[in-house]
Amino acid sequence: MHLPIKKAVVMFMKPTKSLCPECLAVIDASIFEEDGKIMLEKKCSRHGTFKDIYWSSAKQFKRFDRYWHDGEGVNNPNVSNGNCPQGCGLCPSHKTTTILANIDVTNRCNQSCPVCFANAAASGYLYEPSLDQIRAMMQMLRDEKPVPCPAIQFAGGEPTMREDIVQIVKMANEFNFTQVQMATNGIKLAKSLKFCRDLTAAGLHTVYLQFDGVTDEPYKITRGYSALAHKLKAIENCREAGLSSISLVPTLAKGINDNQVGDIIRFAVKNLDTVKGINFQPISFTGRIDKEERMDKRITIPYLFELIDEQTGGEITAEDFYPVPFVVPISHFVAAEEGIPNVEFTVHPHCGTGTYIYVENGKMTPITRFIDVEGLLEYIDELALNSDKWIGKSLGKIKRMGSLISALPKYIDTAKAPKSVDVKKLFINVLKEGTGEATKEFHRHTLFIGAMHFMDLYNMDLERIQRCGVHYATPDGRIIPFCTYNTIHRAEVERKFAMPLLRAKA
Repeated sequence: MHLPIKKAVVMFMKPTKSLCPECLAVIDASIFEEDGKIMLEKKCSRHGTFKDIYWSSAKQFKRFDRYWHDGEGVNNPNVSNGNCPQGCGLCPSHKTTTILANIDVTNRCNQSCPVCFANAAASGYLYEPSLDQIRAMMQMLRDEKPVPCPAIQFAGGEPTMREDIVQIVKMANEFNFTQVQMATNGIKLAKSLKFCRDLTAAGLHTVYLQFDGVTDEPYKITRGYSALAHKLKAIENCREAGLSSISLVPTLAKGINDNQVGDIIRFAVKNLDTVKGINFQPISFTGRIDKEERMDKRITIPYLFELIDEQTGGEITAEDFYPVPFVVPISHFVAAEEGIPNVEFTVHPHCGTGTYIYVENGKMTPITRFIDVEGLLEYIDELALNSDKWIGKSLGKIKRMGSLISALPKYIDTAKAPKSVDVKKLFINVLKEGTGEATKEFHRHTLFIGAMHFMDLYNMDLERIQRCGVHYATPDGRIIPFCTYNTIHRAEVERKFAMPLLRAKA
């Protein structure tokens, strides 16, 4: 007896553009549903067909797809040709301003990680922009119109390899970035409390700490040595130095550390005085990798949701997470309050996700359990977008805030809310003050859990590139979206401004 062969159920969704992973040609691609998953398929006339998982849950893909918000990009683009993605710069077709800018301050590193997209150890040359070049890049970012770039992150390589990194952090504060961050493996932070104190005094706000797990096993594979002790000491030194905003950054890989997602969250909860967030980053594939291996190892955002649900015993589920552009109404409200354009998180809804977890006596409660976040943000957007109906700026502010205060109880379930803080008052103060003391008070009680799924050449979707809000500034006066910089432009930029290692060591 022969059983019938089950055919995959395929539902077409939409066309897009992608890149051939072999020749980098821009080619047509299709995003479609197949057996409950979202797939991306593309065909190059020279190198054949490539197929990959885009999102592993069609249900969550569709839920996130509801939150499209196209921004208007920048009024002063750096390049004019719009040849996406080879002509990145930003170009006129880009739809999101720079929300977070990366500046690679060196390609030197004190590790040799096989998962590193910077590939610093293997490049064979030194890339290290001068202070004047870094200053010019900061100026370029702050000159963006209509909204200056608000946040900057120093990366590499390993930025602490530069002896003048403290001076660079000071420089960023002189440009009035509201967030100054540094992505680091933590080795130098672990070795020197004085260094941590110097960074704190210079105005470093947040440490993005490479953190792949709570045991040594993952580090032996991803970093080549038992690195956990360095991570723990780095956190301890930051705590003692008063550097109280660390975001753990786990690079997630199947079979390596995907079984430690829940433990990483619980570790962060126990260290909430210093650890304020987790930014999970599913691994991107560099170099050639065959279809079967990609399908087996690919971690998507919905798969991360499953891991979190399973490993927290349902304390945190997929429904507690929302895409980045979900918070655009808050930007509208703040812009109406301040009377000037505000940074809008109009990134592609399938790029990243996040939620806030309220922590009380060690218990984790997503804010979605006691706040109707969807209803509240719809109401906030309505208040902001109807602000032109109120005559006069001062009167408009009073009416907007008064309306919000009156309506807020409808969206908060006080029976389920934490008892240690007045949630309604806290939320109102955050909207009133923006980045003031109220925001600090909010973060004293909450843990941010997020994920950014950076693309590689196999799952590249150019619609996502055009809506990217995480960019790299380069010494040649360009601002380049994260995923195209690391797949296309990095080597070109570094070679253009690099010197041979022999000369650098001389």
